[in-house]
Amino acid sequence: MSKPKLFEPITIDGLTLANRIVIAPMCQYSAEDGRMTDWHAIHLGSLALSGAGLLTIEATAVLPEGRISNADVGLWDDDTEAAMARVLETVRRHSPMPIAIQLAHAGRKASTARPWDGGKQIAPDAPNGWQTVAPSGVPYTPGDHAPVALDSAGLAEIRDAFAASARRAARLGIDAIQIHAAHGYLLHQFLSPISNQRTDEYGGSLENRMRFPLEVFDAVRAAFPKERPVSVRVSGSDWVDGGWDEAQTVAFARALEERGASAIHVSSGGLDPAQAIPVGPSYQVPLARAVKQAVSIPVVAVGLITEAQQAEAIVATGDADLVAVARTILYDPHWPWHVAAELGAQVSAPSQYLRSQPRQYRDLLQPYA
Repeated sequence: MSKPKLFEPITIDGLTLANRIVIAPMCQYSAEDGRMTDWHAIHLGSLALSGAGLLTIEATAVLPEGRISNADVGLWDDDTEAAMARVLETVRRHSPMPIAIQLAHAGRKASTARPWDGGKQIAPDAPNGWQTVAPSGVPYTPGDHAPVALDSAGLAEIRDAFAASARRAARLGIDAIQIHAAHGYLLHQFLSPISNQRTDEYGGSLENRMRFPLEVFDAVRAAFPKERPVSVRVSGSDWVDGGWDEAQTVAFARALEERGASAIHVSSGGLDPAQAIPVGPSYQVPLARAVKQAVSIPVVAVGLITEAQQAEAIVATGDADLVAVARTILYDPHWPWHVAAELGAQVSAPSQYLRSQPRQYRDLLQPYA
């Protein structure tokens, strides 16, 4: 029986992953002034024992005003870097799994309450709220406080902040960076004609709308060690007529590849509340497939990937090179173990857990090297 494609190693630039399962970034809304807490050590530590190929730290703001909520993780100063260092030291002590980080700026979708507190935007003059910024002064919803359109100084500050966070990530020994250009956050806001109504060199044509996200990529790539991967997460479609779509995503992916991007992670939506998303198993895979057919760098598919055969089919047919899971692995923290058991593969596990494997899967769990 041949080894499942899902459990074949893959090397992306200088980073080799043991298998094709990526743990996607998942906001925990549990930081204090941008600083990671004990919760993050528990959360990331649990996922690091899952047997996946790569663990990605949640959306991490490059500036305080770039947070989605006041409880978001940041990496913008020595205090946030030190807090993350403490968490990473704990996680790495018990797992060799490579760790990536998603660097982000929420733009007009910043200054919100935590999801379990309603998730609504908080006004700038209210506790835990602040003035948001965006490509244009267009709010996410009609009832939101309008963002301030970024001027040249604001653009330079954000671009430099992404680079500074990348340098901090390098000092922390983080293995890879993912730049967040999806889900309606700042870089996606520049890409989509719905949210970008500028008339300068950063708005209008597709070339102009891609300009700032590409500048941010260049800054991050230059700031992070060349042997470590820098990928980009994109929304393949706004799911709104007249918005960002598959063809524009392909053009953006090609431009990123030309600039040295290591991989493209294809999600969708999040830019406009009017989105009509055809949610169902693998619903975003066709978007990943379109990008995969247009570039030669690895592509990651994500979105309601919950079953072993489903995940294997995505990589075995060449629709994507890797699959990412988020809520699936929150619900089942050992999902890669169970997938490996069904497909007849093996995963690494801590010695303390080896005796947990059922007799019929005697060789499923292998001790860390």
